[in-house]
Amino acid sequence: MEKLQLQSKSVLITGADSGIGKAVALLLAKEGADIAFIHYHDAKDARKTVEEIKKTGRKALSFEGDINDSKFCESVVDEVVSKFGGIDILINNAGTQVPCESIENLKEEDIRKTFDSNIIGMILLTKIVFPHLKQGDAIINTTSATAYMGHEELLDYSATKGAIVSFTRSLALQAKPKGIRVNAVAPGPVATPLTEKTFGEEDEDQNKPPLERNASPEEVAASFLFLATDASAQITGQVLHPNGGLIING
Repeated sequence: MEKLQLQSKSVLITGADSGIGKAVALLLAKEGADIAFIHYHDAKDARKTVEEIKKTGRKALSFEGDINDSKFCESVVDEVVSKFGGIDILINNAGTQVPCESIENLKEEDIRKTFDSNIIGMILLTKIVFPHLKQGDAIINTTSATAYMGHEELLDYSATKGAIVSFTRSLALQAKPKGIRVNAVAPGPVATPLTEKTFGEEDEDQNKPPLERNASPEEVAASFLFLATDASAQITGQVLHPNGGLIING
């Protein structure tokens, strides 16, 4: 029998009730990992994700809450460590976006919500998880092609995704002495509930990348699996670009 790539590993993922996060959770579970994930509101979707993870034969835990709440993050990490015996892989995937055609119309509450969800909460949770990680473990962050290319309707979102790239590179330097790898994945257009809710299917179709279609969450999930395994043992401080052929710099 072929050995699973993540046998007996413990994974904590944010934003895994649907979309890319769910696809990553299921793929890593199929490779032998126990999965804990944080979701913000969608309890029904979270229950479905838990059921699907358990069908792979792995353990599953879900937590509803806000990663900007340090006390909440501490309680989640404590419970995951208690029930899974530790945390080997942290995947920071949670995020939100609010399109706006003009900076003059950007609402302060939306700007702050976007930064809180996409980068501030990521740093807070990583700070709490970091002492539990050891040599050979990994942190994987979700950024976006918009960090490199920009997006005329997603000014604040694109700014947070650029911040995630810098955070990834800087933390990789700090984590190097501990033997912890820190990388990121920067998808292009992906067919997820968030993008459909934000732009609708027609607008997504008008912004297809060179391969002429949006990626599925499952196609993007393969990049996270690679960065979570020993196959990427020589990779840290880097960003993978499953973006359908978009040519970017940086």
